[in-house]
Amino acid sequence: MFALFIERPVATTLLSVASTLCGVLTFMLLPIAPLPQVDCPVIKVTASLPGASPETMAFSVATPLERALGQIAGINEMTSNSSLGNTNITLEFELDKNINSAAREVQAALNAAQSMLPTGMPSRPRYYKTNPADAPIMILTLTSSSYLIGEIYGIASTLLAQRLDQIAGVSEVSVSGGSLPAVRIELNPTVLFNQGIALDAVREAINNANVRRPLGYLNDEQSRWQIKTNDELKTAADYQPIIIHSHNNAVVRLQDVANIKDSVQDIRTAGMTAGKPAIILVIRREAGANIIATVDRILAELPELRKMLPASIDLAIAQDITPTIRASMTEVERALTIAIGLVILVVFLFLRSGRATIIPAIVVPVSLIGSFSAMYLCGVSLNNLSLMALTVATGFVVDDAIVVIENIMRHIENGLTPHKAAIIGVSEVGFTVLSMSISLIAVFIPLFFMGGLVGRFFHEFAITLATAILISLFVSLTLTPMMCAYLLKESKKFSTYKIRGFGRLLLKIQQSYIVTLNWVLTHQRNVLLVLLATIGLNIYLYISIPKTFFPEQDTGRLLGYVRADQSISFQAMKTKMTRFMTQLDMDPSIDNVTGFIGGSRMNSGFIFIALKPLNKRKETANQVIVRLITQLANEPGANLFLIPEQDIRAGGRQATTSYQFTLLADDLDELRDWEPQVRKALAALPKLSDVNSDKEDKGTEMAITYDRDKMAQLGINVTKANNVLNDTFGQRQISTIYQPMNQYKVVMEVAPEYTQDTSTLDKMFVINKQGKPIPLSFFAKW
Repeated sequence: MFALFIERPVATTLLSVASTLCGVLTFMLLPIAPLPQVDCPVIKVTASLPGASPETMAFSVATPLERALGQIAGINEMTSNSSLGNTNITLEFELDKNINSAAREVQAALNAAQSMLPTGMPSRPRYYKTNPADAPIMILTLTSSSYLIGEIYGIASTLLAQRLDQIAGVSEVSVSGGSLPAVRIELNPTVLFNQGIALDAVREAINNANVRRPLGYLNDEQSRWQIKTNDELKTAADYQPIIIHSHNNAVVRLQDVANIKDSVQDIRTAGMTAGKPAIILVIRREAGANIIATVDRILAELPELRKMLPASIDLAIAQDITPTIRASMTEVERALTIAIGLVILVVFLFLRSGRATIIPAIVVPVSLIGSFSAMYLCGVSLNNLSLMALTVATGFVVDDAIVVIENIMRHIENGLTPHKAAIIGVSEVGFTVLSMSISLIAVFIPLFFMGGLVGRFFHEFAITLATAILISLFVSLTLTPMMCAYLLKESKKFSTYKIRGFGRLLLKIQQSYIVTLNWVLTHQRNVLLVLLATIGLNIYLYISIPKTFFPEQDTGRLLGYVRADQSISFQAMKTKMTRFMTQLDMDPSIDNVTGFIGGSRMNSGFIFIALKPLNKRKETANQVIVRLITQLANEPGANLFLIPEQDIRAGGRQATTSYQFTLLADDLDELRDWEPQVRKALAALPKLSDVNSDKEDKGTEMAITYDRDKMAQLGINVTKANNVLNDTFGQRQISTIYQPMNQYKVVMEVAPEYTQDTSTLDKMFVINKQGKPIPLSFFAKW
């Protein structure tokens, strides 16, 4: 069998060349990532009800959604977070759950739960196939000195985000730091009270003034005319003359009772970079996508995107994770190249033959390059672990070649021709090489079948190493003997150890080994005691050495999380966030700081920190964190948590620390009682630091108590009373403006200066069944 490859050198050479070419081609197709893809299948569900309290969101939105989603098979963990006007539900599935199948089941569950949700929701709940704990691959910022932040947000969400989302490998582009443009109507409750105009009457008048409905057309025997009216209002100026009330030929227009302006849907959100207001685009990749290729495609698209933007809007890259990945991959590739070079050098030193050294110098690269094809077919990415596996495989690959080469050279030294020596030599050791390779592969069989996150993590390592060994086995039994037959010279006295130079050193080593071996054989009891002591020492070291799933990396990126009291105002939170970011910007180890606040959680903010390259800073990421936490610990009323970004982050939840524990209870009050006890017990442990909890109390509330008996006597129901409160304080979206690129909202609430104390409640009234205004104070207390 082996003689077939020796007798047909051209066919054997072509086979090896084909394997190498396939490896080169598939190498360019392999996904590139810092580490194997080990993310759990995670789907995030979001729902909004503007103005609703966290309790309302939890009980009326989160609970029915959780009940429907909980029936899906394969859910490993389901967590929900309800805040002012928003609910976020994170579904983490088992590792073997197909994410697309899970998405279909989630959509079906959302459809089933729709009838149980409140009727006032502006849109249906949505889901995203994304992992909130996964680090973004790139962060972009938009700033301008002339455009309003709402206008920049509109451009970012309708133009940039959609174009970026179409790039292959991009999973999600989230836009933060602002909200869509909107017409905001800020009512004066004092004027409304004096005029006797109810808030629901204002809302109804606005809704009736801005409509978009089909009107039909006129036609005769020859032509047709589409009917078109000025029924749509587009700008704040269009809303000012709306008549909201008339009495005795006197009319009250909207501009008489409100300040109408072109603004944004949510004024309580902000983004910042380099001390300037900014809109932030956070880009995440699809699972398994080539990070470097995806980022390269984004970078190639940026010049075109800049051309589409107005000249006064600056598009900048705030964070890019690929430089560290490129550097680490280059380092591993260099280590692999050095390993191959050292192996060839060692072979030359021992074989003392240039022709014999050429053989492993060709066989090793052919085996390793051929492994790329198998990696591609098995879905393995090009990452630090797979390249490490190839580095480890280099020694195994050259072992197979050396066994074959040395046996063939032995026969040549005994007087056989290289051709006959190759046939006999490979036949003698063929089974030995086979058994060696199978034994090595057997060592990694447990990794193939290991379950859980660890098994997923090391699966690619085992596949890469096993395929490299198998390809090496084939090459060593085909290409290696063929090259020996045609490259090695016939020699009657062929010695691998010439008695000079390096050969003398080898002889001395051999003599020393013989002396040592003789001593060991004559002192067996002592050697056995040394062996037992060594085993005991290894056990002790194994127990005492620190253990972790994966060593903490310095990726050059930090994630900051700012948390303040739940009752903090947006203005106060923005001030604290600005102070943190200003101090971070001044740090000598930091290159760029970008952050945003607002949205679903008013008392929290996120900061993305890009450190300077390692050669331009004196501290590691952890040292920077320790120093910054100490410096920024004096900000009253707010805490800053900093964690180093890692290439591998398991789970579907974001965390402010390295480890997470979940405390569960059937009763919320019991959970609140136990949380501080558990937190204090953990904080007392000497090996733990910065112990915190994501539990938040209810915060300060304005409790309004209805007298239901009086409400019944006055002809008022709770729905009407709640609608008045929502119209007043809830940033209620009451109408829609349709534009070619997007849809914008009309938001109604009282002017901000009337929401700072309870005096506005004294001016509120509800229209009863008889059409009479009834002051809120008649049937409610606060």
